[in-house]
Amino acid sequence: MLTDKEIQSAIRDGDEAVMGRIMVKYAKLLWGVASAVLYGNAGDADVEDVVADAFVYFWEHPERFEPDRGKLSSYLAMVVRSRAIDRYRQITRKREVPLEEDAVMIHFEPLAGIVAKEESRKVRECLNSLNEEDREILIRRYYHEQKPREIAKALGIPKRQVENRLYQAKIKLRKQLKIYDD
Repeated sequence: MLTDKEIQSAIRDGDEAVMGRIMVKYAKLLWGVASAVLYGNAGDADVEDVVADAFVYFWEHPERFEPDRGKLSSYLAMVVRSRAIDRYRQITRKREVPLEEDAVMIHFEPLAGIVAKEESRKVRECLNSLNEEDREILIRRYYHEQKPREIAKALGIPKRQVENRLYQAKIKLRKQLKIYDD
């Protein structure tokens, strides 16, 4: 078998036979990495696409692999992991956030800690009084337990803006709830 440097050189020269051997040798490893990242969120077709994307990336950019810094298997695993994370984000961005408030309220207890369970209707009404974007951010954060960075990526806005909107939306909810109590 060729060394990693020889493989890189062969790929640079467009040697399809070497690329074919690489694909056979590492397909199972890359499939496992992609499956682990996408587990429960994507089907086999998505995993297959991610693995194929990783091989295409290596074929098109063999110079980005640095044999002196690590093994080809590690590099390809890193590439497929990155592609799988991108696919995961793409999949979650496409999903609609369900607005079934009864299910949401179970997860809003930390947010509405000052409100007893019997006042959940008031919280739902207050939540519905928010604009759709703020409501979606709150639901993504507290119902889907997404991190601000994931929310920002899914909505295409800066992480700082997500954090600010979460903060402001919680203030609005508290004010609305106080109005109810007065």
